[in-house]
Amino acid sequence: MSSTPPEQAAPTLSQEAGHSVLTLPEHILEVLSDSGEGAQKCGQSFGAVSAKMGNGAWTVEIIPAEIQPPPRTPDGASGVRIRIGTQKITNWGNRTKLAIAFNDQVLLSRHRLNALADDAIILLDQAPENHDNPQVRQEWIEALEELSSRNYRLIKVPLEEECLKIVDNPRQGKNMFALGMLSWVYLRDLERVKEQIAHQFRHKAKAVYERNVRLLEAGVSWAEQNLDFRFDIPTTTPDEDMVVMNGNTALGLGAMAAGLEMCSMYPITPATSVSHFLSESFDRLGGMVHQAEDEIAAIGVALGASFAGKVAFTVTSGPGLALKTEFIGLAVMTETPLVIVDVQRGGPSTGLPTKVEQSDLLAAVFGQPGDCPKVVLAPSTIEECFHCMITARRIAETFRCVVMVMSDANLATGQQPFKRPTLDPRWQSVQPDLSEVPVGTEPLQWDPETGLSPRLIPGQPGGMFTATGLAHNEGSHIRSDPENNQRTMELRSRKLAVLQSTLKPPVVVGPEHADLLVVGWGSTRGAIEEAIEKGQQEGLSVAALNLTFLSPLQPGLGEIFENYKKVMTVEINYSDELDQPYINAENRRRGQLAWLLRATTLVDVDCWTRVFGQPLCPGDILDVIRGKLAAGGQS
Repeated sequence: MSSTPPEQAAPTLSQEAGHSVLTLPEHILEVLSDSGEGAQKCGQSFGAVSAKMGNGAWTVEIIPAEIQPPPRTPDGASGVRIRIGTQKITNWGNRTKLAIAFNDQVLLSRHRLNALADDAIILLDQAPENHDNPQVRQEWIEALEELSSRNYRLIKVPLEEECLKIVDNPRQGKNMFALGMLSWVYLRDLERVKEQIAHQFRHKAKAVYERNVRLLEAGVSWAEQNLDFRFDIPTTTPDEDMVVMNGNTALGLGAMAAGLEMCSMYPITPATSVSHFLSESFDRLGGMVHQAEDEIAAIGVALGASFAGKVAFTVTSGPGLALKTEFIGLAVMTETPLVIVDVQRGGPSTGLPTKVEQSDLLAAVFGQPGDCPKVVLAPSTIEECFHCMITARRIAETFRCVVMVMSDANLATGQQPFKRPTLDPRWQSVQPDLSEVPVGTEPLQWDPETGLSPRLIPGQPGGMFTATGLAHNEGSHIRSDPENNQRTMELRSRKLAVLQSTLKPPVVVGPEHADLLVVGWGSTRGAIEEAIEKGQQEGLSVAALNLTFLSPLQPGLGEIFENYKKVMTVEINYSDELDQPYINAENRRRGQLAWLLRATTLVDVDCWTRVFGQPLCPGDILDVIRGKLAAGGQS
């Protein structure tokens, strides 16, 4: 990250053909609509174009919990937030400075969540103001009265009226008209925008593309004639080739780069688009996507394919992970390589299907009956979503184990530019050795020091054996005697210790000695590190640490923690606050990473967590850090 947070640089104002042009280091905007009106497609297009032009960018989709929520309701708000800047952007930022809303009710949703800056500019479709339905007109009046509690600059836009000049159904045109307005306001290259539209509608008829371009140009024209402001977020030409994608696409690309050959999954929000991406291209590399009838079948197919010698993985989210539990145990017991991707969402049960949480960590590490040692790692950026799949495949095959990759909804739909990966043949899996097995070789011929054993493939001459989920010996023969069970437990567990011996300690961001160390994992990294950087510029004695490996934990944590007066985690899962009724230091439930760190290091690790269903804001984290240090680091 830059040593100077973007918003601390002084903005400059200039005039251009009657319009003010404010040059800024960064800006946050949102596009909001009812479900099905295409706000997300508009925002993702704008984010992708901005990244391709040389801006740092991060997008977060705003998705309602229901598949088809009632229109014109705050709970049904759908959309996207885009943060763009002159430098690298790693999170969605704090408050939105400009919003385009397709109706008053979806705007109320963001207003009530305090997502908008007090001085935000709002471009609001004025169609409800004179609607035929008196209830809609009354809701408009009440909404504007509620919005008047802030110092928003509200600009009415004839969005529906202008779209009806081009399309019969304005719901199918508002998003491209809005994209045109944004393109003008933010000085976007219109040809790049048209290229993006062409890419998005590449599977549609030419007439569909042409109609959307007309809507885009109409939005540009209206903005030029009616708006008196523009924002210039300077772009920089990158020194190296870049790519722009979301986390689910990066997971799919990483799987292909890793030589994974088969994905078996059951559709579940927010993981499904991994299979959508793979379905378009996986077969060209010899891969296959299998859509199973349910989550149990999906992992069963992946496990069977892996046992047969293929390199397989399955993708799911929290409720699906619960259903996969028994097969995960079978994979551990048979020591069959398997990669499982968990794109986390809000829980428990079906919880918040479209919202972000990091609440599956303990389930991933401990969520099977019996002792089931497995590897758990978590990407923290879109780029790491790509590379984590390569790491996961290599570990799964080398250690004959289950590897779980813990992504989340923030990474899944967020777009970010990163350096184009240079493919390395070493990333690819090695075809299994199918030569005749030497006489006397056991199917689980464990090395007594490492617990590792060669992998036999069904059909390999001399390698036939019966796999079992029951306790067994080296020959995969069922054994229930005490000594055998103790020994096999030791060897399966020891593989994690061997893996940990190859890992490097995590890198501290900030001073090696300070009053406070903030530890995070997964997609919270960008917000935490931005908050830490700003805190350091205020003179706060604070540092940050991000963990990628969560089972086994990266080495050296105890020694690192000793250098700080207080250690705390920041997470998107639930923890009790000490000032709540009946809650005390003994019965308090803590953040899930905090549980792990306390148990592993015996350090009194504190935590600050939120489960609002939204990514964390760096400003909120900074407020917590200030309060923690002002209180002397006490809980």
